Amino acid sequence: MTSKPSADFLLVGASELVTCAGNAPAVGAEQSRVAVIENGAIAARDGMIVWVGKEKNIDAEVDVAAEATRLDVGFRAVLPGLVDTHTHMVWAGDRGDEFDRRLEGATYSEILAAGGGILRTVDATRQATFEALLSAAGARLERMSRWGTTSVEVKSGYGLEPASEYKMLETVLELGKRHPQELVPTFLGAHTLPREARGSQRARERYVDLVCEEMIPTVAKRHLARFVDVFIDEHAFGLAEARRVLESGRRAGLGLKIHADQLSSDGGAELAGELGAVSADHLEHLSPEGMSALAQSGTVAVMLPGATLFLRSHAYANGRALIEAGVPVAVATDVNPGSCPSESMPLMMQLACLYCGLSVDEAIVAGTANAAAASGLEDRCGSLEPGKRCDLLVLDAPERRQLIYKLGSPQIHMVVARGLVLS
Repeated sequence: MTSKPSADFLLVGASELVTCAGNAPAVGAEQSRVAVIENGAIAARDGMIVWVGKEKNIDAEVDVAAEATRLDVGFRAVLPGLVDTHTHMVWAGDRGDEFDRRLEGATYSEILAAGGGILRTVDATRQATFEALLSAAGARLERMSRWGTTSVEVKSGYGLEPASEYKMLETVLELGKRHPQELVPTFLGAHTLPREARGSQRARERYVDLVCEEMIPTVAKRHLARFVDVFIDEHAFGLAEARRVLESGRRAGLGLKIHADQLSSDGGAELAGELGAVSADHLEHLSPEGMSALAQSGTVAVMLPGATLFLRSHAYANGRALIEAGVPVAVATDVNPGSCPSESMPLMMQLACLYCGLSVDEAIVAGTANAAAASGLEDRCGSLEPGKRCDLLVLDAPERRQLIYKLGSPQIHMVVARGLVLS
């Protein structure tokens, strides 16, 4: 006889338990696999799920400790905690005034020439203390959790010199120690060129050398990041430079991610497929060749519709075409101070339905199981299954569609991370 798992956490009263269980990432028709258990329940121990099933079977199948935390969610829908797989959550300073300038018609180049844009954030982040970054990022993380986010991939990229890049990544690691959310640090030293590298071709080459020969080896040696990322764009890095950065990261043992095809079709998706990157992100101007490369490699396509909206562009990633081509699709906030200051994963999932062609259930999988796979977390997060973290959100509604239907105001009743109630 198999012994019953013991539990110190029990959730009951779910009208529907949306588990998103199964292999991740989900591809094609499986993208809509939400796997609902009506009148389901969850048992966990030490923050990890040990049992999922019908509430009526708890007594027969689970040994629930007398002192266990017991949550009766009162006939509400329960989903996996959301996974935000593309964020720039650590930065200092504020660029709210630039929003007014943009609304008045100023271009990105004009704002940059006036001392604004990303380099303004770089200046502020370089000057900020570790404690200041930790405080600001911690406040963002807490706000994100209120929207149902329980796991976050966090990029560096506002330091653009060794000490500041390491400081950003150390901030992510420290946040992970202080909060129950799962955090994944990504090194994005190749975000853009710092001011000191913009004077000449030689200065540019020296910066790429610095990223590849000093920063990446140090990040890997100090275990500061799990992934290396690069922004491919005419205002950032070209394909040859990106290849060098990514190959340096791979030699150092880091996983690969790419900012690809955001403002033009620049070959980023093709490179992601060739190198077997875990994700290619943005993809607003994805070519047919790039789509084919992603499908063949199994690379997750991470859509960031909030950036398209905030930049007042009309070029949204074509999620429907990606799914039909056999590319696994995820969605994320891209939260950052310039092109998408939104911290709301539900809003991004709503935009993915309205503008990228996803159904409600496809968007739920895109924000959970597939997003976890894009973060290298598919064995820990993204679904409600034994062996996964007890991360979940409870809607103030009996069925899952309300998460997407209530535009801008999803009815979130409660959020749990690692078995702890956050809100």
